[in-house]
Amino acid sequence: MFYQDPDFVHSIQQILEFVGTLAFAISGIRHAASKQFDWFGGFVCGFAVAIGGGTIRDVMLGVTPFWMTSALYIGCTFFAQALVILFAKSLKRLDNAWFVFDTLGLALFTIAGIQKTLQCGHPMWVAIIMGCITGAAGGVIRDILLNKEPVIFQKEIYAMASVAGGCLYWLMVGVNINIAVTAVSTFLLICLIRYLAVKYHISLPKLKSEE
Repeated sequence: MFYQDPDFVHSIQQILEFVGTLAFAISGIRHAASKQFDWFGGFVCGFAVAIGGGTIRDVMLGVTPFWMTSALYIGCTFFAQALVILFAKSLKRLDNAWFVFDTLGLALFTIAGIQKTLQCGHPMWVAIIMGCITGAAGGVIRDILLNKEPVIFQKEIYAMASVAGGCLYWLMVGVNINIAVTAVSTFLLICLIRYLAVKYHISLPKLKSEE
């Protein structure tokens, strides 16, 4: 009902995954650079961040991981590394560049995860969870590789922005709004929530220990 033009949806899916891969790869490589990783270490970190969430999603859905279907995704990570190496000083002047790329990756992969899960015939509540995994798991892998506390467990709202975007996607699909408009609206909402959360230091209540 939601996908009258499968070819169009598939094209959107590929674009989202490619751009999301580039954004997350840049984010991962820049974090690796801050830890003084060498070029190989930076590539491994960037690639793990870029494919991590999507790989977990595809394994859970029982399909071939997206990056194994085309060498473009590996090439995308090489391109991201070249950008970071060649324009390191320019990126450094952009104080919030890591935040921009991280947020873009989160939003794009959330939408990609939702769409792919729906294409596999799962209900929307499963799609929202898979969208969150697709968008947020890469950041967890990055932080583990860098020996940092995963950002989704502390600081500002992160994974919940993905969940909120998924709920908006569900609502708009439920009233039969065009898939392209739905995707753009979801993308903008996730980016807006992340921006407001970081700007105003909004976070969920913290658990308190018995002590």
